[in-house]
Amino acid sequence: MILRPEHCSVHTHCTLCDGRATAAEMAAAAYAAGVQYFGFSCHSPTPSPYDVGFVLPDDVTEYRATVAALQKDYAGRMEILCGIELDSTSALAPSGFDYWIGSVHYLRAPDGAFYAADWDEEQFLSARDRLCGGDALAVTERYFEAVGAMAERKPTILGHIDLIRKLNRGDRLFPESDARYTRAALGALHRADPEKTLLEINTGGMRRGYRDTPYPALFLLKDWREMGGRIILTADAHDAGGIVYAYDAAAEIARAAGFKEASLLTASGEVPCAL
Repeated sequence: MILRPEHCSVHTHCTLCDGRATAAEMAAAAYAAGVQYFGFSCHSPTPSPYDVGFVLPDDVTEYRATVAALQKDYAGRMEILCGIELDSTSALAPSGFDYWIGSVHYLRAPDGAFYAADWDEEQFLSARDRLCGGDALAVTERYFEAVGAMAERKPTILGHIDLIRKLNRGDRLFPESDARYTRAALGALHRADPEKTLLEINTGGMRRGYRDTPYPALFLLKDWREMGGRIILTADAHDAGGIVYAYDAAAEIARAAGFKEASLLTASGEVPCAL
């Protein structure tokens, strides 16, 4: 078999966190879609009050057991990996998982308050006015500082690096072409190790109707290619219909950035495949 990017989907969620399908339903959908390497990456527990009921509990035993049972069920048919999407505010250690996705979903204020990067516009405006003195670009700078700190931890995959764009269609919250924004974004990217970390091209915002293009923006992908970095296509799937959603769009922007191949994540390590 000639491997293609759509044979791998390792940024996925199920009802054990904020997904809308059970783990068994997600695995069945992946198998039906022709996926060869499927990974669960449920959200790590966090101290955020917004995450109650939407992330794994502090004890991840049930999660591990659920994935282990599915690994046995699909043995010889589809390889299943047990990963974790580790939020920057989480105290969970990424050890003991097949891989981990390092992501930033929150800004944390000095008083302990949380401001979500991707919940709704009100959260962004609150961060702008209460945390950043009305300066919208300062919100993005704080976000990318947190992304850079996560990148330095060398995750297997750096998750949706510019998630702060999720609600910014038409630049309604901040100007993405502003030098302060691009400088902050590139600064975070440059703190990642291209030999240790894969940068994901993530279509989750498209699936949920927020974005017309994947994360990250083209200028970041071009810079990552110049750094010698590698990419992986992901769907950030939260439902059974989104396992390999818009991989064609992800491959298109990857080629536009100059990439000729993507990586697949397997239990034995990375495998390259042509775009």
